[in-house]
Parts: sequence; structure tokens; C-alpha cells
Amino acid sequence: MGVNKYADMTVEETAHLRGYKHLPIRKEKVPVYKPIEGQALAATVDWRNEGYVTPVKDQGQCGSCWAFSSTGSLEGQNFAKTGSLVSLSEQNLVDCVTACSGCNGGWMTDAFVYVRSNGGIDTEASYPYEARRGTCRYSATHRGGTCSGYSTIAFGSETGLQSATATVGPISVAIDASHISYQLYASGVYYESSCSQLVLDHGVLVVGYGTESGSDYWLVKNSWGTSWGESGYIKMARNRNNNCGIATEASYPHVS
Repeated sequence: MGVNKYADMTVEETAHLRGYKHLPIRKEKVPVYKPIEGQALAATVDWRNEGYVTPVKDQGQCGSCWAFSSTGSLEGQNFAKTGSLVSLSEQNLVDCVTACSGCNGGWMTDAFVYVRSNGGIDTEASYPYEARRGTCRYSATHRGGTCSGYSTIAFGSETGLQSATATVGPISVAIDASHISYQLYASGVYYESSCSQLVLDHGVLVVGYGTESGSDYWLVKNSWGTSWGESGYIKMARNRNNNCGIATEASYPHVS
């Protein structure tokens, strides 16, 4: 653990920095990602090296992690489709996704549904982040990305998450980030024995995986700025019984 800008804050005081809400029961049938049988996966994946990932962002004093996780996977899939990496507007989601609660939390899947039904999401440049909920002012002329649906990863399957990360791109995930050890993370592979697999409060983005000093990890992009963690990233324990619930509610958007 290290000293960062959250070091003098209690876990309760940083609750607003999280803001992921538990998924309600869905009525619509959502496709579940199916790994290809017998497919050999790379030992290490890092989508930053392939142009899929924008620089680390900072959600500020707003529980909008769900919006940042959503734009992260949308940015990756839109890049895969178009070959152009465009930073997408979290503020567009905070202001306009009525199914979510702006700075008081939300779900990545509802963000995907919004972008699909809305016909797109604006660019970050045209609709910059304000860290508070305002009036929805989406403009189709400033559209930077689209979404045609989404898939989920089989509940709690790290095998499925690894396969999807290797073959699809960055994946939106929810985790239990309620521990002081997460708040003060500085480097190395993060494992928290008291983490929950089910009580999840923070939306982040898996951008790869690998192994460090014999410990498997997920490479995760956070939205707390570059001064937190490893330049805004955290390596979270992989193949440790779904530690912190990283594979419990994973999803990614489709771009067609």
C-alpha cells in the first residue's frame, strides 16, 4: 500500500468514488459469451499496446465509475470496428442514462442499452466531463461511437473472462473495492482475502492479463486519475477464486 490522494480518507468517505449498483433482474435475453472450445489463449494480453485504450481518466467526486467503465469498453470496440480511437463522453452517460442515477451510481449494461437506443454517444471533446449530473444535451452531430447490443460473461467465470479479454478486447467489470487496501493500492498484484464475490460497488475496465512473479493478474484500468495505483491501473489477482468478484458481472458492448 502507498500514500496517495485518498490516504487521509476513510473507506466510508470514498464510497462516492465507487457507485456501481447491483444488477436488477433483467427481462431481456442477453447473449452470454461462449469461449471457443480448445482455443489457445495468449499468456499475456495488454490492449493498451494495440491502440484500444484511451488515457486514464478521473471521475472526481462523483459516483460515475459505471460511466467510465462503459466508455472504456465502448472505446475499445469502436476502435476495433473503425480503426480510430476516440475518447467518448462519460458526461453524456451521466446526464442522459435515465435508468442510472448519475453521480449516485449505475450499471454499465444500462449505459450500453442507452447508447444502442439513442443511436450513439458523443465524443469527450464535444461533451466534456463535469463530475455532476446536468441536463442531457446529446447531439448526433458530435457522435463518437455506437453500440448495437451487449454480451455478458458467464457468472463468476474467470476462464470466460480470460477468453473474452484475449479475443474481444477490454471488458467492463464490477468489483468489490470497499477495502482500504484497494484505496491505498500502489503496485504489485492485489489480493484481498476479505473481498466479496457478490457485493460489488465499483465499475472498472479489464484491459489485459498476465503473470508477475508467479502471480496471475488482471490488468485493470481505474478512473481515479494517474496518481492512484500504477499510473491509474491496478493488477488484480487472477485465478484466485474470483477475488473481489471481478468475473461476477462482466460485460462488453457490440459495435456493428
